[in-house]
Amino acid sequence: MSKREGDLMKESVENKLNNIHELEFTLFCIESLAEALHKDGASVYQGLSSGKNFLQNYIIPEYEVLHTQGKEYILQELLSVMKEWGVQL
Repeated sequence: MSKREGDLMKESVENKLNNIHELEFTLFCIESLAEALHKDGASVYQGLSSGKNFLQNYIIPEYEVLHTQGKEYILQELLSVMKEWGVQL
C-alpha cells in the first residue's frame, strides 16, 4: 500500500468515526430533549428534523462546541436556540 493510499484510508476511517460521534451526540440530544419535555423520542426527532431542520442546521454543525459541555448546559442551549428559531415540539 502506498503512503497516499494509507493516508486516504486513515482519512476515511477518521471521517466515519466523526460521523459516528455526531450521530451518538444527535441521539443524546433527541433523548435528552424528549426526557426534559416529557415526549417520546420519535416525536422530538420529527419536530427537530422538519421545518427549519434544527438537526441539520444547528445540532450537527455545532457538535464540536456543544459536545464538550454538560447535559444541563446542552439542554438549556438547545431549548434557548429552539425558541429563537421558533422550533416547537
